[in-house]
Amino acid sequence: MSLNVLYYGDNLIMMRHIKDNFVDLIYLDPPFNSKANYNVLYKELTGEPSEAQMTAFEDTWHWTKETELTFTRILEEAPVAVIEIMSSFRNFVGHKNDIMAYLTMMCIRLLEMKRVLKNTGSIYLHCDPTASHYLKILLDAIFGAKNFRSEIIWRRTGSHLARRYSPIHDTILFYSMSDQYLWNYPKRPYMKGHVEEYFVKDERGYRSQYYGNVLTGSGLRKGESGQPWRGVDPSAKGRHWAIPKALIEDIEDDISQLTQHQKLDFLYELGCIKIVPGQAWPIYERYLKPGDGVPTPDIWAFQPYTGGTVLGTNAGIDEDVRWLSPRDRERLGYQTQKPEALLERIIRASSKEEDIVLDPFCGCGTAITVANRLNRRWIGIDITHLAINLIKSRLKDMFGLQANKDYQVIGEPEDLAGAKQLASENRYQFQWWTLSLIEGARPYGDKKKGSDTGIDGFLYFSDEKDKIKKAIIQVKSGSVSVKDIRDLGHVIDREESPIGIFITLDNPTKPMEKEAVIKGFYKSTTLNKSFARLQILTVEQLFSGIKPETPPPISPYRQAKYTRKSLRLEL
Repeated sequence: MSLNVLYYGDNLIMMRHIKDNFVDLIYLDPPFNSKANYNVLYKELTGEPSEAQMTAFEDTWHWTKETELTFTRILEEAPVAVIEIMSSFRNFVGHKNDIMAYLTMMCIRLLEMKRVLKNTGSIYLHCDPTASHYLKILLDAIFGAKNFRSEIIWRRTGSHLARRYSPIHDTILFYSMSDQYLWNYPKRPYMKGHVEEYFVKDERGYRSQYYGNVLTGSGLRKGESGQPWRGVDPSAKGRHWAIPKALIEDIEDDISQLTQHQKLDFLYELGCIKIVPGQAWPIYERYLKPGDGVPTPDIWAFQPYTGGTVLGTNAGIDEDVRWLSPRDRERLGYQTQKPEALLERIIRASSKEEDIVLDPFCGCGTAITVANRLNRRWIGIDITHLAINLIKSRLKDMFGLQANKDYQVIGEPEDLAGAKQLASENRYQFQWWTLSLIEGARPYGDKKKGSDTGIDGFLYFSDEKDKIKKAIIQVKSGSVSVKDIRDLGHVIDREESPIGIFITLDNPTKPMEKEAVIKGFYKSTTLNKSFARLQILTVEQLFSGIKPETPPPISPYRQAKYTRKSLRLEL
């Protein structure tokens, strides 16, 4: 398969396109079972959330006939441990309820993720406390309890009032496929107070000053590690020479094959060990280097007002992974968006350049964006065209990448027949996909829950200083007539919109075209150009590159910062 790839569709189906043992790292941030609906919020130019919201996914699953079939399939095909766990869940939480539907949906997909993950690979599942305990047991059954590595606690928000301890964290469950998983030993900077207490500062920087017991372990040994070295006998004090692994890792040379005395000699010649007359033990000494720090812990929690307490920076503790505020410059308008630095920690820790990163619930694309920036190859999957369109916009803004040129998009309609098929399956997804064909278009309202306003989308533009205008878009997947054009004409008059755009699967009739012409033109004095007030385009015309004629549109997404183009790699 060609990488990089963005799939539109159900990830259970789309993951079947991926070969066995193909992926190096999986990060998934699936919808949580928290009885809430998350929305894509489209920002106005002021940065304020628009009143128009479009539900990207419902954050709950209900027991349906399809869920019943999936559960039966698990009982028939899954490994014994998984069958036993799912049967126990059904007996404990009950049958045919929302939490059981959620666990069934996750189980079948996690089994597929295990299939595509390499033996050296890792998986990070991002969840919240409402289901993390169930998911951990499920992961134990699928990946093996022995392959559980960490439960990472990430602070996702500031404290707020609740009739309990304020809920401010998410959980990230980290499992590997085997003991041979890739691990890059990530570190965090030392705290300034720790360095000032345990290190001495001189003209060369901060140097450690540890006495010899850091070079020994408790207990007697009969071999070389128990023998005197350079006049110091560890056995006299009931100890033996034992150099900590962390000290060995401080040096570039591989000394793993040396004896204990040879290792001590090497460190002594390197200047890391000093023998001071009158001191009972040798002194281990080294200077802090860039990148030195403590092993990254499993609590990632930004602490406000701690700026200046971390060595080498004015940032606060874990400030790189602080939650995104509503006005954060990184935010693109997707409510469940995670900070890029959170994904950067994970991707740097558990992969290397050119490795393959899979995000099967890719949402607004943070994981694949970071993977691209770090020169990893990526596969992203999402079930909504809203997400796919946002990701395409983000990749273009950040890296200059063009869909189906620099990366593949699979699952979207490629011709008129595919568009008709999508319309027959889900007219809302058809509307959202059609809007994605028009540069700058954004969906309007929750069409599944709100009343029909005659508006499916907007296209904002500004052809006068400090004045934003909008073209109204209607998308029709069924039969159309002149009545539809008259109705759109009434809508643009009601909304005081200068332009209306009518998109149809079928070819317009002559009366429809005549009715559109009667609506006249919108004259842009700034651009010294006229635009038809009511324009009719077919999906086939959009495929061929014909676009609505409007003043230059304003992007519906906050523009992501351009970085650098990534390598395009083929497998």
